[in-house]
Amino acid sequence: MSEKINGVEVGELQEFKNICAQHPEKADRNPALVAHWEGGSRSRVEFKGMTVHLGGDGEFNPMQMFLATLAACDVDLIAMHASFLGLKIEALSVEAAGHFNVRSYLGLDGGPGSGYDGISYAVRISVPGATPEQIAHLRERCERSSPVGDSMSRAIPLTLEFLAHP
Repeated sequence: MSEKINGVEVGELQEFKNICAQHPEKADRNPALVAHWEGGSRSRVEFKGMTVHLGGDGEFNPMQMFLATLAACDVDLIAMHASFLGLKIEALSVEAAGHFNVRSYLGLDGGPGSGYDGISYAVRISVPGATPEQIAHLRERCERSSPVGDSMSRAIPLTLEFLAHP
């Protein structure tokens, strides 16, 4: 059994990292999920037997969840890379905020695009004994290795197939 740091099985993850270095295709991911309308603004999203609800009373709306994915991705990323460095995290949080305008979403003419026009986020971490170089390394991983952050920072081709059954 490998050493567990910050809840991360370091040896197992390092082994997977080495496999991906030798066989880059092992790092490919192609998730596909389905969202079902449940009424009003509520959706049930399903992926491989897991379910999450978005929208409706008491749930994150999709735009809030969009920010949440960035924050959660970087929490995971930092925990993993801190573990690779042998650093034990005392506290870690990521706060994300953004601005968007709903005029276009509502079907009103003259509105800007309905997506975020800016997102900012702050990482707060306490890692006793970490060197400035190690902290800089963790920051660089956020800037260069976050799958969600990378996805948000560039245009991604989006293809829509709209199938109506009258």
